[in-house]
Amino acid sequence: MLEYKFDTQLLIEGKNLNEDEIHDYITEHFQGDCLLAVGDDELIKIHYHTNEPWLVLEYAATLGEIYDIVVENMERQAHGLRG
Repeated sequence: MLEYKFDTQLLIEGKNLNEDEIHDYITEHFQGDCLLAVGDDELIKIHYHTNEPWLVLEYAATLGEIYDIVVENMERQAHGLRG
């Protein structure tokens, strides 16, 4: 069994985005691992393994427009099922 079940990926489009601040906020407020928060001040890509992807999405939506959202169940994938 995986510690963190959901692979959560999305893009945030906004103004004055700061990848370091976003990275720090996510690691301080949401349990998970394998975090990537990369981009520039107008577009950030998030990749995070967590059990509560909806919390990451709620936070990201406060920063700008979110899109290209993918939430995959890695536990199902490990069993050969669609994630």
